[in-house]
Amino acid sequence: MVQTPPPSPRGAGPNRWFLFLVVAVGLTGLVVWLIGRYPSALDSRDSMIDITRYGAILLLVASGILASRTLNVKKAVRDIAIWIAILAGLVALYGFREEFKTVGLRIAGELEPARGNETDRGEMLYRRGADGHFYIDATVNGQSVRFLVDTGASDIVLSPADAARVGFERSELVFNRQYQTANGIGWGAPVMLRSIEAGAIRFRGVAASVNDAPMSESLLGMSFLDRLSGFEVRGDSLILRP
Repeated sequence: MVQTPPPSPRGAGPNRWFLFLVVAVGLTGLVVWLIGRYPSALDSRDSMIDITRYGAILLLVASGILASRTLNVKKAVRDIAIWIAILAGLVALYGFREEFKTVGLRIAGELEPARGNETDRGEMLYRRGADGHFYIDATVNGQSVRFLVDTGASDIVLSPADAARVGFERSELVFNRQYQTANGIGWGAPVMLRSIEAGAIRFRGVAASVNDAPMSESLLGMSFLDRLSGFEVRGDSLILRP
């Protein structure tokens, strides 16, 4: 009885060398592009270690593909192209991470006007709220406080609730400062803020007062605005210049 020889494994012979050539050319091109895009990537020892590690992983994957007895060249080439595209996409995302961060902050500023956007010149831009006023989310003594911008207020005026959150105990305050408000005479307690930050704008040692009566929002008055190099309302935007 004559036995027929077993068929040759699919993908043997020239197909494997063709695939090896495609992989080698693709990886070489990717490495050349990365070095040209990030010329300082090989300056440190850690970078060299990372590149060696990733190269070994790619070599192991390629060896496994080439050693497969059921190699489908077209499918293998397609899979390799997909992985190269994914790797290139991740590299691009990392390279443009600052730009994506800026876009994200701008989108967040539009959705939440009180957060504001930092412009290329270091200014802070805030959009007008739905009620027609400007609000600013600031950090006072390390705590978040939402302020209503009020150019008619001479001071930064904290509501009793916000004052308690940033560390001012009502029992230690002296309400001896008189204010003329739309609702009549009001009283406040003078305090000194260790720090107040609104985006890129940061001040230390700013005079303020705590209102005696409850308030819906704290007020950001002229004791803050006067420290700026300038501010202006342009349409529905408030621009603060450090």
